[in-house]
Amino acid sequence: MTQESDFVKNLEKQNGLQTYIVHVEVPDGTVFSSQSENRESLYSSFLSKITATGLTDEWFCSKFNAAGTVSNAEVGGICICKAPKNVQTTHSPNFLRLQQNFRAWPSSNFGKGVIIGVLDSGITPGHPSFNDEGMPPPPAKWIGKCDGSVCNNKLIGARNFVVTEPGAPIDSDGHGTHTASTAAGNFVKDANVFGNANGTAVGMSPLAHLAIYKVCSSDKCAENDILAGMDAAIQDGVDVLSISLVNNQSIPFFADATACGASTINRVIRATVSLGNNDEFDGQSLFQPKDFPAALLPLVYPGINGDQNAALCAPGSLNNNDVRGKVVLCDRGIIGRIEKGKNVKDAGGAAMILMNQEPDGYTTLADAHVLPAAHISFDAGQKIKAYMNSTSNPTATILFKGTVIGSVDAPTVASFSSRGPSLASPGILKPDIIGPGVIILAAWPFSVENKTNEKATFNIISGTSMSCPHLSGIAALIKSAHPDWSPGAIKSAIMTTADRSSLTNSHPILNEQLQRADIFNMGAGHVNPLKATDPGLIYDLQPDDYIPYLCGLGYSDQDIASIIQRRVNCSTINSIPEAQLNYPSFSIHLGSTNLTYTRTVTNVGEANSSYSFAVILIPGVKVSVTPLKLNFSEVNQKLTYQITFARFPPTSNNATFVEGAIAWISEKHFVRSPIAVKLL
Repeated sequence: MTQESDFVKNLEKQNGLQTYIVHVEVPDGTVFSSQSENRESLYSSFLSKITATGLTDEWFCSKFNAAGTVSNAEVGGICICKAPKNVQTTHSPNFLRLQQNFRAWPSSNFGKGVIIGVLDSGITPGHPSFNDEGMPPPPAKWIGKCDGSVCNNKLIGARNFVVTEPGAPIDSDGHGTHTASTAAGNFVKDANVFGNANGTAVGMSPLAHLAIYKVCSSDKCAENDILAGMDAAIQDGVDVLSISLVNNQSIPFFADATACGASTINRVIRATVSLGNNDEFDGQSLFQPKDFPAALLPLVYPGINGDQNAALCAPGSLNNNDVRGKVVLCDRGIIGRIEKGKNVKDAGGAAMILMNQEPDGYTTLADAHVLPAAHISFDAGQKIKAYMNSTSNPTATILFKGTVIGSVDAPTVASFSSRGPSLASPGILKPDIIGPGVIILAAWPFSVENKTNEKATFNIISGTSMSCPHLSGIAALIKSAHPDWSPGAIKSAIMTTADRSSLTNSHPILNEQLQRADIFNMGAGHVNPLKATDPGLIYDLQPDDYIPYLCGLGYSDQDIASIIQRRVNCSTINSIPEAQLNYPSFSIHLGSTNLTYTRTVTNVGEANSSYSFAVILIPGVKVSVTPLKLNFSEVNQKLTYQITFARFPPTSNNATFVEGAIAWISEKHFVRSPIAVKLL
């Protein structure tokens, strides 16, 4: 069950009703002749027979999911799932080597013919990023709908599942517009925000079609809306689902309705803090005022006396602090970054320095602040505080330097990036991959610069929600180049070709502390679309391959039925350990007993090719493989190898986790699988 927003809450108050996601097991042999025939009557008959036996944790699932409103007295044997999700470019293609003179874009037809379904907060249909210039008509398989007169050959579907915001799926939040244009926005020249990051804005798959499913209101994304949107998207015929939403808790797959239904870039927008002792610290700000004086101003830290609210520049906390006309240092956290600046401005402050907390490290963001500001690292903030303690008259100013491209550290893993290991399934390495997610310019419903009568409005924001559509768009590119590839094949191609070093190859990818990123920071590495379209070998997976894996997790037959949406009997299935799943990475728990697994690879490269085995050192672990060479005679040929892990020496290494990789290497391809080992 997911409780709905205000509309449903009002119904609850009036009628004692609540909203539940009801999963109904379809009787054996039942076949629906159309998408909707008999489905509604099936659910209605089920609900009408429910008796008051109290709530249980049991799940009933079918191919079709429905959200209904029932009284508490009618609920019995219905799953309860209180977990609403939250919504969490101009140079991205260049950064990812997708410029038009490279072969990755042309060879994949810029995503032509692929349909990307975006589940988010809606769309801004009149935005130039969604014009259909150069777009072919929708594919013949498309059977989706359009709520309102908002569609064209680019935006081929638009549906709204949020009952509190009826009508066309118009985006009032900006999140959905931003993610959709990042995945598949058309070319828009002269895109910028406050004059920064000027260039041509374009999505990863500019010729892919977009189907929009509004499942998020302005304050949350209800699970029943997400589930309904996923069902609709699959039935409508989308090829790729882009869902930039997050659940803030780890739950088993069978208790996640979404499961049942279905980094950074080398650009900064520089704002440099200059202190009275001539020290300078680079930070970022999207707001780049041209008239801010270079002269030094008094510098204050409201939290110097231990007032935590004042340190955070919380609302009203600066009233008893003399900040008028001064540069104010604020700690990051709890209060929104832009809101802190508003509080400083309301109190008469001239400018703000926003300092990271220690976990945020060196990850800084470019925001559309309401006053001159600079977001700086934790290390820089500590040095500024030390300077303030060294003098009775600390001073500072902010120098605005605009867009700077070419950071030698890029890509680095941002502090907000999701980290592993997986809690729901530790035997599957997570994260899989990282992609651009910091300072991403993309379409926005309205002007953040308060300009009027402009359609080409953009915003620059950061988050995992920005990484997701990059990967969705790249998946669409691969799908366009290889229409017959499964989702598992596409994921494998992305993972086994990922980059592990900086763009300049000068050093390994770093994390937010500027330390070497580990396997639970970045998984296989940073996506490389150019290589992913031609991976050489793939680890393929079909839907039924997951059933022995789910049985191996110890889930009940009923739990698994809620995921795969048909009956299963694990007692008749040879269940497998997680690490036996034909995945392009390994995550194992290794004690004194050797562990052996098999993997099957498919040749998608040259007909006559030979791959030799190589292992990247894993401290304290010996890896052996049989055979040591894979010889292929034709394309799409499959070969299986056996891999064994053992402690070596058996008593060495006191680390909890160690990492490394194996690779299959031919004359043209390097197929790398990352390995995480928990030593028991």
